[in-house]
Amino acid sequence: MVTSRKLDTFERPSTHPRFLLKPLLCLWLVWLAVSVSAQDRPNLIVIYTDDHGWPDIGAVGIYDDLKTPHIDALAASGVRMTNGYVTAPQCVPSRAGLLSGRSQNRFGLESNAETTEGFDSQITIADRLKKAGYATGQIGKWHLGPNEKITDHGFDDVYSKNANRPCYANYTLEGETIEMQMVDDGLYHLDACSQAALTFIERHAESPFFLYLAYRAPHVPLDAPKKYLDRFPGEMPDRRRQALAMISAMDDGIGAIVTDLKRRGLTEKTLIFLIGDNGAPLKIHKDDAPGGGPGWDGSLNEPMNGEKGMLSEGGIRVPFLVSMPGKIPAGQVYDEPVWSLDVAATANALAGQAEDDALDGVNLIPYLSGEKKGAPHEVLTWRWISQAAIRQGNWKLLRGGDREYLYDIVADPEEKHNLRSANPDVAETLRARLVRWTNELQSPGLATGPMAETWNDYFDHYLEGKTAPPSKSKFETKSNAETQGWITRNGSASVKEGALVVVQDPANARQRPFVVQSGLSLSGPLIGKVRLRSPQGGAAGFAWRLDGQKDFSKEQTVIFEAKASEEWQEIETPIPAEGQVIHLRLLLPSGTTSIKRITLQSSNGKPGKFWDFSK
Repeated sequence: MVTSRKLDTFERPSTHPRFLLKPLLCLWLVWLAVSVSAQDRPNLIVIYTDDHGWPDIGAVGIYDDLKTPHIDALAASGVRMTNGYVTAPQCVPSRAGLLSGRSQNRFGLESNAETTEGFDSQITIADRLKKAGYATGQIGKWHLGPNEKITDHGFDDVYSKNANRPCYANYTLEGETIEMQMVDDGLYHLDACSQAALTFIERHAESPFFLYLAYRAPHVPLDAPKKYLDRFPGEMPDRRRQALAMISAMDDGIGAIVTDLKRRGLTEKTLIFLIGDNGAPLKIHKDDAPGGGPGWDGSLNEPMNGEKGMLSEGGIRVPFLVSMPGKIPAGQVYDEPVWSLDVAATANALAGQAEDDALDGVNLIPYLSGEKKGAPHEVLTWRWISQAAIRQGNWKLLRGGDREYLYDIVADPEEKHNLRSANPDVAETLRARLVRWTNELQSPGLATGPMAETWNDYFDHYLEGKTAPPSKSKFETKSNAETQGWITRNGSASVKEGALVVVQDPANARQRPFVVQSGLSLSGPLIGKVRLRSPQGGAAGFAWRLDGQKDFSKEQTVIFEAKASEEWQEIETPIPAEGQVIHLRLLLPSGTTSIKRITLQSSNGKPGKFWDFSK
């Protein structure tokens, strides 16, 4: 509460400049001190990749099909962490831990299925740095609540693009400030994120800034455009090609950002982290399913064991780079365990903020600059639903339900040799420490739920060495030659008795099947003809995508009715496409549909195309 008192006549302040000069001078000096202090504080850029396997950057030196020259140069300019971890093997909790600097289990965000209410009450890196005078920006994938509410978490500038569609933003790629709204830039989402990062730096180059750049790559849907795919010719799984292309697109953006910082003279005063949010999803079999939807994302974890959804190394050990040429010696390969929670503690220290015991990470700069020796952490701990793990020195204890494994993780990073029986005292000590930690969490205990069938299968295969169960891929894997290039979605297809027989996936009864043909080049408008048989009958139709369009549009669909009949029926419908059709879907009724022939005839006399399965 502010109080005041009446001034006596002799206490009336003078308005003579001589009397005003001293307080004004003091205010100016205070402002100057704060301004200079802020200018001296380093910038921070955190680049967070998505479902990105530990070895999938060229600097690791395991796979030679990668093209990541700029990421490799970033590693060479600073430190590559060989034992860099995240706090969860899944997107939402991993991101909540990174941005809060606290184990997300402490505030109840255990998995993607949990509400983000606990995160909403946390102080983020952006909150901390904004308080210290930083400009703050979020770009790309958010995944921690409504995108239009990102500014509630300390971020000033927002460009939350993670797909080839409009996104929430409060500034344009040209640098104009706008009210938070949906914007459509028409760019490939990874290119748009890179451009948004360059724009953010342009807007705030004169003041300290914090940029959180969260590329949605190589996470599915795999959607790299031709210019990136063409960088990877030759025989390989299509999904691997897509992942390589998306990683290459990120690499281009990272190269542009580093070049821009150098041009502005900001290289030595900018700390850059590059970290993956969790390991790659392999689905055990690495099915090269056509299309870019759910399944293996084309990234690789080997030689690390396991995958996304596991607290084995393949799920939580990730690409982890740190660069700050003005502070951290270049060319380092650092083997001590670190994790994503260290980002917030490091940022807090660099911004000159007081240490906060609520943070679960440590300031890495003294260790990476050589000021401090030894390991930054005595112990690291994890819990994810039915799994829990602890790493202390060379030892790692991993639990999954009632199963328990003990590894010398330095001698055996691939987690192939369970040493629990030979070292019961070590296992008991680590388990007791893990129990103490889990009892501090919002939901205490070694687990918050049972082992699901999927995780039991994963543990059986990766950690027990058992034969993998059959693939559960929902995608059509028949030869494209057999189906004449048509790929089935929400079902399966095969050619039988002179017809393409499409059977709806019984486990996906709400999603009607359809078949897709890509790589077309047909001038619209068209006339579509299909000869089919549908015992159930129902709505069917054509949907199309034009050259230059990133996605299918609801407006570019025509619907027709297929009669319920065991007899063959010929259906003809206009396809009012205005431009060059490159991608077509034939939407089908529920159940089973047999197709003898599909014809696309140009209505303006130009060549069309047909597929006849009766021959």
